Amino acid sequence: MNDLFVKRGTPDTSSLLGEAAALRWLAEAEAAGGMPIAEVVSVSDAELVERQVKPGPATRQAADCVGTALAITHAAGAPWWGAPPTGWQGSYLIAHTATPTIREADAPSIWGAFFAEFRIMPYLLLAADAKVLDSNEVAVFERVAERLKSGDFEASQPAMLSAAGTGVARIHGDLWSGNLLWSSDPANPVGAALIDPMAHGGHAETDLAMLALFGCPHLDRIVAAYDEASSLAYGWRDRIALHQLAPLLHHCALFGRSYAAQALAAAKPYM
Repeated sequence: MNDLFVKRGTPDTSSLLGEAAALRWLAEAEAAGGMPIAEVVSVSDAELVERQVKPGPATRQAADCVGTALAITHAAGAPWWGAPPTGWQGSYLIAHTATPTIREADAPSIWGAFFAEFRIMPYLLLAADAKVLDSNEVAVFERVAERLKSGDFEASQPAMLSAAGTGVARIHGDLWSGNLLWSSDPANPVGAALIDPMAHGGHAETDLAMLALFGCPHLDRIVAAYDEASSLAYGWRDRIALHQLAPLLHHCALFGRSYAAQALAAAKPYM
């Protein structure tokens, strides 16, 4: 049991079955050189057992490998904006209005509409209901959401994904640095692995922006290697804060005014 990690939950608060499906979906890209993913050993409504990732240092060489491998995982693609892992339907967070996974029938035709309707607005409503943001502040995010829905910020996916003929990336969905585990396992070809996904069909830039939000070791090397393997679209740096709006609003809803100033500063350039 020493090499296993056990995560427990309750079916009325989170879906461990969904998390296991997300891990397996992302892991489908491993054979092509994609990111190593924590291995699912078993799962039930109440317990998820994973093969533990052997910890190691965050090296520059591993960061280079992460960038390339992440590009390959993204290029595995998804069938629509907000697509859940194959064979699973549901919400990662039960009774939560801000799930990234939606039915194909509900999927918008452009990324901006998906990001506005299913990522920004649900978290904004939660923050507003909690009185974290006042009406003038809410209006800032509503204006950004309207511009997203209008297609003002549409950008091509990275080159590898575009060449594969699909416009939707297979993304981790919650890729802050704590969900990127550096590994010293000699069997790990990258030197890192991903855990705790909210995987769905999205824009590849979202995962990279999430890595940047709270800081990540050797992020410059990760992004450079990614860009070399799968060229990022023109102006991607100008869209980093845009992709960060959903997690920032989520943090406003969870933790209050301490994240409000950061969220507003991120939003205002896109009004």
